[in-house]
Amino acid sequence: MAIECVTSTKSMLQPSPPKHNEDNKEGEPPLVFDGSLLRHKLHLPKQFIWPDKEKPCLNVPELVVPLIDLGGFLSGDPVAAMEAARLVGEACQKHGFFLVVNHGIDANLISDAHSCMDDFFEIPLSQKQRAQRKQGEHCGYASSFTGRFSSKLPWKETLSFQFSAEKNSSSVVKDYLCNTMGKEFEQFGKVYQDYCEAMSTLSLGIMELLGMSLGVGKECFREFFEENSSIMRLNYYPPCQKPDLTLGTGPHCDPTSLTILHQDQVGGLQVFVDNEWRSIKPNFNAFVVNIGDTFMVVTPPSGLVDDLTPRIYPDFTWPMLLEFTQKHYRADMKTLEAFTNWLQQKRS
Repeated sequence: MAIECVTSTKSMLQPSPPKHNEDNKEGEPPLVFDGSLLRHKLHLPKQFIWPDKEKPCLNVPELVVPLIDLGGFLSGDPVAAMEAARLVGEACQKHGFFLVVNHGIDANLISDAHSCMDDFFEIPLSQKQRAQRKQGEHCGYASSFTGRFSSKLPWKETLSFQFSAEKNSSSVVKDYLCNTMGKEFEQFGKVYQDYCEAMSTLSLGIMELLGMSLGVGKECFREFFEENSSIMRLNYYPPCQKPDLTLGTGPHCDPTSLTILHQDQVGGLQVFVDNEWRSIKPNFNAFVVNIGDTFMVVTPPSGLVDDLTPRIYPDFTWPMLLEFTQKHYRADMKTLEAFTNWLQQKRS
């Protein structure tokens, strides 16, 4: 399992809209991913079997990523802050991944978040479907991508909900979960309201380090993302009898600005670096941080742009990218390139 917080903001080919359940014959019920049942199946439904060239690599070398201690930075030590910023900058130039420890997040809150996630995914499918995610939306419960795609389906269930750092949205997470799942989920909602607020604070600190690493000052990106809109996603990957045939999540680049991920101890996270897949070892005391596509195209500070280093990507708004990834394109490792081309064609 993994808890993922993705922060969003306020780009040759013309992708076609995804086909829905094209493998279903007329009269057959739509495919439903129920982890409590499928975890025991010796024969996987064909929709979950990935092509040979995209099959998972079960034994891959570990990626050595910097373990960045935020303790000194959070306490106001300028020397520690500069060292943390240097390590962040090096990681972003190499592959965009790093781990943060001494991050200031209460260990009990992290444990409570994992416990609540366990409880949610263990309830019957019919109850989870109270929060069923609607077509084209990014919040709610989803059992794989069975409503959007008919092949290369991920072996997972997710629950996603939106968080806003705006001052008048102090209970948006708790209210959403209570309204969709029922009043009995009030404590569940409170845990994730607190967790989202903690992740928002952490993300703004990381944005300060990113600004420092680029030489534009710690306030540059912090101010830009101050009242951020984020998506919290709970990812559950049920046991699978044929793990060599399927993937929990397919290869992709995160379309958001920043992802903060907390893993359990099972492992399985892999990243593509230097033309090969590498694993990131679980560390319960650390958060995995990676830079997403949106951060690559945020309007750059004027100090970073000149005749020798011009802007690469066009202006866009977050809803444009969300529309693209939800309605026109299945996120993969070329999402940003495809989005750029789609946007340019749309404007012309």
